[in-house]
Amino acid sequence: MRSVLRNSLAPVMWIVFFSCFAGLTGCATLRVTQPPETADEQFLLSRAASLAISKISVANLRDRLVYVSVHFVNAGIPGHNYLEADLRSHLLKSGVRLTNTRVKAQIVLEVRCGALGINQANSFIGIPAIAFGNYNGGSNFSLPVVLPQISILQNTTQKGYASVAYVAYWRSSGEIVASSGPFVGRTYRHDWWFLGFGPETSGNIPPALHQ
Repeated sequence: MRSVLRNSLAPVMWIVFFSCFAGLTGCATLRVTQPPETADEQFLLSRAASLAISKISVANLRDRLVYVSVHFVNAGIPGHNYLEADLRSHLLKSGVRLTNTRVKAQIVLEVRCGALGINQANSFIGIPAIAFGNYNGGSNFSLPVVLPQISILQNTTQKGYASVAYVAYWRSSGEIVASSGPFVGRTYRHDWWFLGFGPETSGNIPPALHQ
């Protein structure tokens, strides 16, 4: 009789044990931030944009007076201003002369951005939170008992992507002068936890490289 009782209680004891253990190890979150985007998100976007822009060829525009138009880039995209600023820097370093007045320019350079965003994937190995107890109608009501999530291995992966291209044409005639792209820049950050301990971080953005 005792052995039967011991065997029936064993699963419950293990659940209680792991629940307590999970509670002691606590949990971690990356989503505590001011402003609305975390530093990780900003770096994922800005570095992806820089990597894409660095591949763009502007040899045909050297020593020309160029007006940069970002009219066709969605101004609501996070990282929009950085993309424009980094492209202007790339043009200047390549010997292109810039003007902020369209009518003074020899060439108009129109920028387009196929993507500037982040994909996120989460994986989890363990036992999800379980709730017992329900309401059956009438006076049959029982308070739910919730067993906390028991996490053995948890992983969060964030990947940033930027696709940048341009077309340049003579302002006076509209005839094409040069085009380049689209080129894609990629960034990533991986965070994983084991039995609640972590995160262990890797990636190609500053917050991940300087852990």
